[in-house]
Amino acid sequence: MTAAIDWTRIRVADDATHHHLDGRPLYPERFDAVLKFHAPGLAPVRRGDDAWHIDVHGRPAYARRFLATFGYYEGLAAVVGRDGWHHVHPDGRDLAAARYDWCGNFQGGRCTVRDTDGRYHHIDAAGTPAYPDRWRYVGDFRDGIAVVQRDDGLSTHIDERGRPLHDHWLLDLDVFHKGFARARDAGGWMHVDRHGRPIYRRRFAAVEPFYNGQSRVENFDGSLEILDETGQQFVQIRGPLRSEFHALSADIVGAWRTDTIAAAVRLRVFDVLPATAAELAAHCDLSPDGAARLLRALAELGLVERRDCAQWHSTLRGRYLRDDHPHSLADSALESAGPLRARWSQLLPALRDATWRPPDVFREVAADPLRRAAHHRMLRSYAAHDYAPLVARLPVPNGGTVLDAGGGTGALARLLADAWPDASIAVLDLPEVLADLPPHPRITALPGDLLAPWPTTADLVVLARVLHDWDDDDAVAILRHARAALRPGGKLVALELLLADDHPGGGLCDLHLRVVTGGRERTESQYRALFGRVGLRLAAVDHSGELTRLLLADPT
Repeated sequence: MTAAIDWTRIRVADDATHHHLDGRPLYPERFDAVLKFHAPGLAPVRRGDDAWHIDVHGRPAYARRFLATFGYYEGLAAVVGRDGWHHVHPDGRDLAAARYDWCGNFQGGRCTVRDTDGRYHHIDAAGTPAYPDRWRYVGDFRDGIAVVQRDDGLSTHIDERGRPLHDHWLLDLDVFHKGFARARDAGGWMHVDRHGRPIYRRRFAAVEPFYNGQSRVENFDGSLEILDETGQQFVQIRGPLRSEFHALSADIVGAWRTDTIAAAVRLRVFDVLPATAAELAAHCDLSPDGAARLLRALAELGLVERRDCAQWHSTLRGRYLRDDHPHSLADSALESAGPLRARWSQLLPALRDATWRPPDVFREVAADPLRRAAHHRMLRSYAAHDYAPLVARLPVPNGGTVLDAGGGTGALARLLADAWPDASIAVLDLPEVLADLPPHPRITALPGDLLAPWPTTADLVVLARVLHDWDDDDAVAILRHARAALRPGGKLVALELLLADDHPGGGLCDLHLRVVTGGRERTESQYRALFGRVGLRLAAVDHSGELTRLLLADPT
């Protein structure tokens, strides 16, 4: 009687063509590729275009062949057939008739699958959907809880029936380990309890799960520490990679960076590269020493790099400073080092005087053709980069009319026209600005003033980074005109950065608006209050943009 082979001791050979047991080949067969054995003692193998499972003797577990096979988990294996992904039993029988674009492995009686439309959900051990919802992404279950991500990029926990475990939605989230889950909000990483609540106030660059009540975390200065479940430090295991003194010193000289970048833009350095230092000096009318010093500084900023010991090239970041880049920030660099620097010199008066108002920057820009052109090139770059992921998410009715209020030279309007070919688009702005609006068959120019009654109505009004440019009273006036412009059933969308209540992110942008436009960044609750003053209800907030949030409002 031959002793049974313990499959748990079987190992994949170094060349991955067969399996070993105690260092000896398990069977004479050779395959193109094999994977390790899983319960009930079967392993995936592949030869040519065929894939299947074998037993411990190298024999096929069934007669079927697939394009790819994977290990068994909880008695079921994911396979790829010509009709899609699905699961099979150890004897090769299908778990269910459904086919998917991708399948995971079963854990805790649930498995992650992706439908052919790209949506994710879980199936149960019978191969049927565990709940009716479909998500942007779902993770594996652990101890009856999984992470799901909705379309705006935020994540929460669900139970095995698809019910939310709590009402918290976070930028990143993990399953629970030892009663706590790693989570990230706009302030950084932390740990949350089963109610989705942070268990301490601190935030970190990275956190590990708790083990025996302790977790290793990394601070934003690069230091490492061990903390307990209250967020208190037990021990520091690595000091800061950069001292607070040097970090502050770098912030103090931040203007050096701005001026260096602006100088390189004025010299058109990034349009000249690749070049040697000598070639750059000749082309930009610099001394050899000046060119070498400038290149070193730009390299420190991560904008250029030297290759082949002599030639300098723009990095991916540096290429954004070329004039011909579709998202060029060259004009932004020049404006930050020039007119905006002058505005920032008034920071102290702006902070001291509650009634302080800066000169009207919009009419100032509109009155200068050269500055107006540069300013709107800058805005087009930001719009093309920041708005493109959000345009398809706007509630544009079929054949409806969209009003891009304060839309400048139409960067967002053109994105809307491309994404919604049945919609009619109108751009409302100052006449001097609309003079630079490129012609488009479905985009109409509407000269006007945001603070005066608007000469049109629309099914959807979009205010893209408009409200933050104004104080509350003027923002309310703009919103009142926007509400009056809405047709029955119409909606308003505001695209804005949102301040958080529990971390300081966005504070410098807020100061910038104070000194440049007299406006302010706001929290979600502050926008809700503004909308409420004119009879609008904040219905939803979409967080899918990198920084810009989509605020959807409708009349109450």
